[in-house]
Amino acid sequence: MTKVLQLQYGCSSSSPANRLHRAFMEAGIESSILVLYPDKNESQGISMMGKKGRLISRINNLVEAYLTRNMFSKYGKFSYPVLGSNVSERQEVRQADVIYVHWILNGFLSIQSLEKLAQLQKPVIFVMHDMWAITGGCHHSFECDKYIRQCQNCQFFDNNKVKDLSYRGFNMKQHLYSKYQNLYFVSPSKWLYDCAQKSALLSHKPIFHIPNIIDRSLFKPFSRKVARQILNLDSKKHIIAFGAISINSPYKGWEYLKAALNLLYESGNREIQIVVFGSGPNSEIIESIPFETRFMGFVDNEYATSVIYNAANVFVAPSLADNLPYTILESLSCGTSVAAFNVGGIPELIKHKSNGYLAEYKNSEDLARGIAFCLEESITGYRLMEFDPATVMNKHRELIKSVLN
Repeated sequence: MTKVLQLQYGCSSSSPANRLHRAFMEAGIESSILVLYPDKNESQGISMMGKKGRLISRINNLVEAYLTRNMFSKYGKFSYPVLGSNVSERQEVRQADVIYVHWILNGFLSIQSLEKLAQLQKPVIFVMHDMWAITGGCHHSFECDKYIRQCQNCQFFDNNKVKDLSYRGFNMKQHLYSKYQNLYFVSPSKWLYDCAQKSALLSHKPIFHIPNIIDRSLFKPFSRKVARQILNLDSKKHIIAFGAISINSPYKGWEYLKAALNLLYESGNREIQIVVFGSGPNSEIIESIPFETRFMGFVDNEYATSVIYNAANVFVAPSLADNLPYTILESLSCGTSVAAFNVGGIPELIKHKSNGYLAEYKNSEDLARGIAFCLEESITGYRLMEFDPATVMNKHRELIKSVLN
């Protein structure tokens, strides 16, 4: 039987590696995960690096923080791995037939660590959860398209230096990718797949489009009335849900959502209750939103997350940069419509005015119209056929078969 190993920095139950790991096992594919930091809820088939790996990670993060100390945070995260663990001698790696690489930054693996893996001549499949694999270090490039040619003089740094960190990071990846023929790349979205094909780093590498997978037994519709009773929410009001792990993230679009909710209030929509998950009581949110707001806190249980989606009339995802968000896929799978900006891979999930609303990018007025439309028209969310878990799993089977041959 083919053995698959997933590599992931941390492994909560909702992490992409853990979701794929569970789906593989359910499909009869032998899978395991190697992580730097474990989830507090232990899962079958997950092994952890030791204290040395975590020490290397902490040192790397200090060095990275120093190297990027003058970075503009308004563009998001920039990763330039310096140190990482050599996992190539690990038993889990040696026994694996295929290695899936997910999020391995923050000092888990470096470019040198990845080269050690490549030298084993096993198929190494990079699952691109953002743009980092095709850039010099940024996780989302926004309007910048230097990754198509050569990253340099990066917008993250105010130094007008051609051979900056992005230039060096780009060249390190180019050396790795061009040297080894056993490296493969998977994009969950068609949007990132197209970006990867245009990129200088991956234009000559094998790239596959396979959407994110979701557990249909967890994320499915059930009675909204029951869901609200479980959460002690008002049964008569329209409920708008959104996630807010970091409202100050340049990727998440909090300012646009805040403006949209205030526009809804000013237009006379008053019978609304806001449900926020991913964050505890937040004074900025409370002071900015004119509606009654309930905070669910950080939810690390997928069953609880499913209940929140089922309790809501509409889920709002005002992301300004995103690949193929799990939150939108989860909400739609639970039968809850989604209002979001038309950006990245989001349009692949939402059929405009059918299972949700695609608002003009960075247009708070249109986002408010989209939320109102979903509420007034009682729009029901649904998952599009191409995201059916069985279809996605078949694509992974075909990928594994092709890379082994």
